[in-house]
Amino acid sequence: MSDTVVLAPELENLLAAARQAAMHSYSPYSGFQVGSALKLEGGETVTGTNVENISFGLTICAERAALVRAVSEFGPAIRVAAIAVANLNDAASPPCGACRQMLAEFTAPAAPVVFPAGDVTRVVPFCELLPLAFDVKLK
Repeated sequence: MSDTVVLAPELENLLAAARQAAMHSYSPYSGFQVGSALKLEGGETVTGTNVENISFGLTICAERAALVRAVSEFGPAIRVAAIAVANLNDAASPPCGACRQMLAEFTAPAAPVVFPAGDVTRVVPFCELLPLAFDVKLK
């Protein structure tokens, strides 16, 4: 993983969109307010936030919320060019394993994933977050 202090304007804007999305979090149980922003190859930005449920297994993460929204709005041919994740609790929040696997269906291996991690901001190629993604080629 590589640390970065100065982000390219496009990634800074994407991270700002993720922070804005986190403000809409429904997280009464954990208080962990997370937002995600996806930059699609067509140039669109789609955001999502986490939505908790008293039955924690039904909770949806911000990244999956954004991905479902992107497919719903733009169709299944979408491709994710960059991902940003932020939370309002100042904790590092890279996508969880379930989100990584869901994103793998639509994300280029070199797509940057940006997230604050303490005093630094990390930018990691997607393939480093999920190097051995589950993949079945259907005939």
